[in-house]
This record gives sequence, C-alpha cells and structure tokens, in this order.
Amino acid sequence: MSAHDGTLGGPPGGALVLRGLTLGYARHPAVHHVDGTIPAGSLIAVVGPNGAGKSTLLKGIIGEIAPLEGEVARAGLARQDIAYLPQAAEIDRAFPIAVFDLVAMGLWRRVGPWRSLKPHRAAVAAALAAVGLTGFERRPIGTLSGGQLRRALFARVLLQDARVILLDEPFAAIDARTTDELLALVHGWHAEGRTVVAVLHDLDQVARHFPSTLLLAREAVAWGPTHEALTADNLRRARRLCEAWDEDAPVCRAPAATPHSHDHAPHGHGAHDHTHGHAA
Repeated sequence: MSAHDGTLGGPPGGALVLRGLTLGYARHPAVHHVDGTIPAGSLIAVVGPNGAGKSTLLKGIIGEIAPLEGEVARAGLARQDIAYLPQAAEIDRAFPIAVFDLVAMGLWRRVGPWRSLKPHRAAVAAALAAVGLTGFERRPIGTLSGGQLRRALFARVLLQDARVILLDEPFAAIDARTTDELLALVHGWHAEGRTVVAVLHDLDQVARHFPSTLLLAREAVAWGPTHEALTADNLRRARRLCEAWDEDAPVCRAPAATPHSHDHAPHGHGAHDHTHGHAA
C-alpha cells in the first residue's frame, strides 16, 4: 500500500550531503570523516560489523547527535521532512500508551501537542490498516509481539509522510511474513520518490532489495552499487577496521580537501585509510 491513501500527501525526495562528518560521544569519535551524497529518491542500505557506527550515523543525519566535525547538509529539507524509526530496543514497552496513540505521534509535527486528534482519526486508521493492525488501536504496546510493534512503528512513519525515511534495523527479530510486508512498504516509498536509508544486518536481504549500500566501519569502507560495495575484500577490511578501533582515541583532524568531489566513496576502497582513531 502506498503512503498516500487520500489522507496523506507531500512532496517526495530530498537529498542529504555528508561533508567530513565525524560523530561521537564525549569527544570520542564513533563515525569518522564520512563524505558522500545520499541522492533524492535513493534506496540505500547501511551495513557493517557490530559497533561500526551505523545507528550513530542515522542519529547524526536526523540531528539527534551534533557533529564533532563536518556537517550534514539537508538540501532544503526541514526537520519535519525526515522520519526516523529507531531500534525496537529503544522503545520503552512498559510505558502506558496504546497503539493508537503511538501511531498518532506521527502527526505531532503537523497537529502539535494541544490540538485534537479527532479530525485525524481516519488517517491513523488508514495507517494501521496499511500495516495489518486494524483492531489493535486500544491495545497497550507492552502486549504486542516484536513484529506487531514493528508494524506499529511503520504506521507511525507512514503518518509522518516524510520526504526522507531513516530506518534502524527495521526487520530485526521479526518473522518472514512481517518482513516481506514491511519491505513492500519500503519499496512503495522508494517508488514514490522518497529517500530511504536503512541500517541492516542481513546481507542477502540487502543484495535482493537495496540497489545502493554504504559499508561502514567507523569510516566509509565502500559506498556505491551494492554488488560493488559488498565484496569479500571490503567486508574483511570492515571487520579489521572495527577490531582495531580505539574507543578512547581523540577526534582527529579532517584530511585536506581533494581537488574534486564525488557522490560516494570510491567503490571498493575506503574513504580514508589512515590510523587516527585506531589502535596502533
């Protein structure tokens, strides 16, 4: 089902440009000098070993984490133009909120905190129907299965009707049927010209469904067509970089600018191949 269902509607697309983007916590870098462009309307997977900085990158793009160096240029995008679906572990399932209210949070930026949701009940119902949760409106989120919670979070993203959609491990620990149905929503967003960036672990799934991939290991190892980014050599290099990373390393200086720019890191090569931020 399309995100547009008579109740929703907004301009598609939206490009993101990462310029020397370094992100971290307490001045220690977790993502290091990433350069590249996420074109409007693209469908991109972000993959890498555990601890590669994938979730940190999404939080930097959305503005939840301020850059230590560099920037994210959002190319005419306002904050409300970007929707973010967090990892399931970040959702407090003990919080006393019903499925309807969780999903309706997708309207917050349009409706505001004090206006009635009554005129928007049909939009919420349509979003729930799109993910197969009709009849779940009054259920507390703590009673949902993992797959049902993911469906509810996708419904919330549907209501945001955003030009850019960031998904952090959207298919983790859910059944194959739910995964296929949510993948259909992702492909629907892509067909509408929206920009979709998803952190994923299943490389076979990435190869089947995502035409472009950023292989991240604290820095960009490869970024381009999926079949070129996910080579055995690149995957081995990503593992080595993460194993060698020094969690306590200070922020290093950005390398000198090159005389020309490109949309992505070179296929099959890292954006940088130096030792700052890594163990000696």
